[in-house]
Amino acid sequence: MAININAYNEVLSQLKPYHAKLVAVSKTKPVEDIEAYYATGQRIFGENYVQELVEKQAVLPADIEWHFIGHLQSNKVKYLAPFVHTIHAVDSLKLLQEINKQAAKNQRVINCLLQVHIAAEETKFGMDEQELQQLLASWNSHQQDFAHVRIAGMMGMATNTENETQVRQEFHQLHQLFGSVKTTFFNTQDYFRELSIGMSADYTIALEEGSTMVRIGSLLFGERNYNK
Repeated sequence: MAININAYNEVLSQLKPYHAKLVAVSKTKPVEDIEAYYATGQRIFGENYVQELVEKQAVLPADIEWHFIGHLQSNKVKYLAPFVHTIHAVDSLKLLQEINKQAAKNQRVINCLLQVHIAAEETKFGMDEQELQQLLASWNSHQQDFAHVRIAGMMGMATNTENETQVRQEFHQLHQLFGSVKTTFFNTQDYFRELSIGMSADYTIALEEGSTMVRIGSLLFGERNYNK
């Protein structure tokens, strides 16, 4: 078991002044590791792979708040819709519509974060600012068609670089965009409040730049094992 309770407690102490939440990213990690963090009081866990999340959800405590943080294909939403709390990486209107459709079938409302592409790497997913505005305009003019999704905020991933100035700038720009989207579309909605930025390598910068939710895996669980 590779869990690191000392690192976990250190992260929690750093989050406290910001009132930010910890999403413990448990992808590729065994159920036993999740149970160990659950025993310390952690309740929010993030997964990247649909099948793995479905299998873990079936055997772990029912009060875990599951967040899906990976790239999600529309045809797989139906597997998560019965239980997922928040989907972090909504990057198209088509995906938002499918989440709404599947949530309705399960008589649920699913929290969604809109993923914006802020990194220099083209390989990372997310909408550019124009695509974000188009999605929000469509949602805004047809809100009655989205009764089963709640746009709770935004999400982004900074460039994987040791250049902290660049990382800070990317987070800062997203925080500014978040503020402008809130003013324009969610001014009276207090549920639009989550800014999911920051991972193991850059979460301290993200907190300083307005993060309300950090996604931390390797610091807590050790390096990932992709050869399961």
